[in-house]
Amino acid sequence: MKKTKILMVCLGNICRSPLAEGILRSKISGETITVDSAGTAAYHIGETPDPRSVSIAQKHNIDISNQRGRKFQVSDFDNFDYIYVMDNSNYKNVVNMARNTEEEQKVDLILNLTYPGKNMDVPDPYYGGPQGFENVYNMLDRACKVLAEKLKNNTPG
Repeated sequence: MKKTKILMVCLGNICRSPLAEGILRSKISGETITVDSAGTAAYHIGETPDPRSVSIAQKHNIDISNQRGRKFQVSDFDNFDYIYVMDNSNYKNVVNMARNTEEEQKVDLILNLTYPGKNMDVPDPYYGGPQGFENVYNMLDRACKVLAEKLKNNTPG
């Protein structure tokens, strides 16, 4: 049985995408689904997630402290079936790296799972306070709940 591979992408890979990765992992079976995350910028390669992301995840019994930031690469199109980005700016960055229409079609905004076709952004909580991280967690939790259900039913697209 082929594993479904999902990539979560934000700008620096220390706030939103590590949270999305951890949340989705907590909702799915690792035997059939692989989840990873990356950033479109190289600011935080090799770094652990932002302490505020780690803290909000821990508050919800999810451990993301072992994740390390990495940069999104063209080869990710070969390695992942679905690529969920956190906002329109990163969506454009990822789609612009696609080599063909098939790769472009792997990419979607994560909030389109909960608000289909609205193309809404998950706001970057980096410059905000703890409430911003709580809000982002809640948005991602709802989207990952929908995605986990779709994965169980084999309809993630």
